[in-house]
Amino acid sequence: MQDASSIRGLGDKIRRGDVTAVQVTESYLDRILGTDDRIGSFITTTAELALQQAAAVDEKLQNGQSIGPLAGIPIAIKDNICLKGTPTTAGSRTLQEFESPYDAAVVTALKAAGAVVIGKTNMDEFGMGSTTETSAFRTTSNPWNRATVPGGSSGGSAAAVAAQQCVAALGSDTGGSIRQPASFCGVVGLKPTYGRVSRHGLMAYASSFDCIGPLASSVEDVSIMMDVISQPLSDQSLMDATMMSSNADHFASTLSTSDEMAAMPLKGVRIGLVCDTIGQGTENDVLERVLQTSRHMEDLGACVEEVSMSTFELGLPAYYILASAEASSNLSRYDGMRYGVMDDQEDIIQQYMHTRCTGFGSEVKRRILMGTYALSSGYYDAYYSRAQKIRSLVHKDFMTTLANFDALLTPAAPSHAYNLGEKLLDPLVMFAGDLMTVNVNLAGLPAVVLRSPCKITPVQYEMPIGIQLIGKPYGQG
Repeated sequence: MQDASSIRGLGDKIRRGDVTAVQVTESYLDRILGTDDRIGSFITTTAELALQQAAAVDEKLQNGQSIGPLAGIPIAIKDNICLKGTPTTAGSRTLQEFESPYDAAVVTALKAAGAVVIGKTNMDEFGMGSTTETSAFRTTSNPWNRATVPGGSSGGSAAAVAAQQCVAALGSDTGGSIRQPASFCGVVGLKPTYGRVSRHGLMAYASSFDCIGPLASSVEDVSIMMDVISQPLSDQSLMDATMMSSNADHFASTLSTSDEMAAMPLKGVRIGLVCDTIGQGTENDVLERVLQTSRHMEDLGACVEEVSMSTFELGLPAYYILASAEASSNLSRYDGMRYGVMDDQEDIIQQYMHTRCTGFGSEVKRRILMGTYALSSGYYDAYYSRAQKIRSLVHKDFMTTLANFDALLTPAAPSHAYNLGEKLLDPLVMFAGDLMTVNVNLAGLPAVVLRSPCKITPVQYEMPIGIQLIGKPYGQG
């Protein structure tokens, strides 16, 4: 499934006239209508907008006009990415009445490419969670087994792709929020290099970590999506100073189809298997899948060597201190006057307390308190400053290691998808689920999660397990 491009195949049918974009859109809307009461991928569906966009594609084809690479392709967008005139809630009750007055830069790029925006997907509130259970509106289930979690915080996007409710989706990744749900739902998820895709229009959780990236059913589809969303806009420097200003790479064109590459696609590639990620704390079936995958890569021509990274275990506590500190600052804007739940209160302090007590869920409150504590007088040096030093060490360790390898191989998560509610009341255990992914965000590196091509047992419907490949800066192509 990860080898065939749904975007290319469906796009060719639309261009040939085998099917219209409107017919494609209607079939996906029907799919959502028939399945989403059980899966819960979407907070909002945008049927009227989607049909208008699809009709515009059909009209262009009838008039002989050129169309974009995503023309007529149904795409879902995580609900912390702004879509003009549409509710954008970030999974929070405090924004349940908010409609975005503008499009995020990535949405502008999708529209220019002819994409059909089919809806806004469910997520953990403000991206704070690993199961999509902290959403204020609904719980999302894993399409492979509806008793299990889809991962988070981009669980709605991953579940929508896995359930074939859309062809591809956008998510956001602060500490693994694209990659972990991609692993749990058996799809491909890419976290680009920090700054490779504009964050303009993404509701901030932790601004020095947040990245927008694609989820799809194949590597080629993810590459096509990256070709679109990584294009710098003409006024990009005014909207997102952290985005690189050079021309975008052509990701899809780097996928070779030569006979030699088909036989030995990894010939000459050096991959480091990070042994610190396959020890205690990693479930046996995940460990076995990663080791089988490394052997499979060797069969495809790669040279795989074990490598130790001493800073790997330091990343998790450093990440949660830094991300929570940034969240405590970013979420201060939700005060009941500019944004947030509003009520008639006698004074401004009461208004502020009412907004934040009723608008935020328990996980968001917990992380704001953690971040505020870490930044407070007397604790800044002990926590925040030390975490920043660890961040520098993590980055240096990655750069030193990647100097000898083309990519690093790790599990995407220490386990496969677990039961709904299993870890919701134990935040420390849930935090530990990000062990494999947060270091990548600390270093600002790109990483892709693929469904492991190897099986442990012959069971037909076993739960997916993903493997993570970490690349050099701007090496996501």
